[in-house]
Amino acid sequence: MAIPLLNYPLVTQNPRVGGYEIAGDDQPRIFSTENLLSPGDIGTLIEAAYRQIFFHAFASDREPFLESQLRFGQITVRDFIQGLLLSETFKSSFYEKNSNYRFVEQCVQRILGRDIHGEQEKRAWAIIVATKGIEGFVDELLGSDEYLDNFGYNTVPYQRRRVLPGRSQGELPFNIKSPRYDGYYRSILGFPQIIWQTQITSYKPQDKKPKAGDPALYADMARALSIPKNPLPRVSAQNINIEASVPYRKSELATTQA
Repeated sequence: MAIPLLNYPLVTQNPRVGGYEIAGDDQPRIFSTENLLSPGDIGTLIEAAYRQIFFHAFASDREPFLESQLRFGQITVRDFIQGLLLSETFKSSFYEKNSNYRFVEQCVQRILGRDIHGEQEKRAWAIIVATKGIEGFVDELLGSDEYLDNFGYNTVPYQRRRVLPGRSQGELPFNIKSPRYDGYYRSILGFPQIIWQTQITSYKPQDKKPKAGDPALYADMARALSIPKNPLPRVSAQNINIEASVPYRKSELATTQA
């Protein structure tokens, strides 16, 4: 008999507090099949789903069969999200590289778009993972009232209420707050890696940069010109017989006297 989801107090206030929000660049962009205006929008929606679940998908991480089904309307966005969560890429990158508690935290952030409600919710979902497996856990999250009320069947999940009115800084993105690997696997993989930069880069203010027509812009072109050099003399100046080489002209006075 499977253990039902345990009750836990709701301690994360951010996604549960309503507020007056003005649309802008700080607000999350919503991708849904209900407002597609062109065939290219479905590709943008698919990329947004990959970013939400994988943060970044390489060519080998993509699911072309699921993408094709979504493009032709055979599955919903919720089914596409479910396929990504049950893919080998997600299992090998998140499920196998983390404990059940950390895996639960990452899934709640990516699927429900909010932070975990403390250790009690993390423990309650970890029991579902242990008893029902990853498939049962994903079904519980995607079938929850919280997911269906906020995202339904046609909207890609997103980080809800990231920017809070009255705060100078909003919440960090989930991929920065909860990286893919925990500290144990990051140490095995050699992260963080220190990269030494041998080339020193300098910053030049905009007002110090040369304007159009400045001769400094043509300095490299002038240096690249090949100017022929003066040929070396075949005979050294020290070996030239000036008296024999220069013709002697007698003056008229000298001729008259003679």
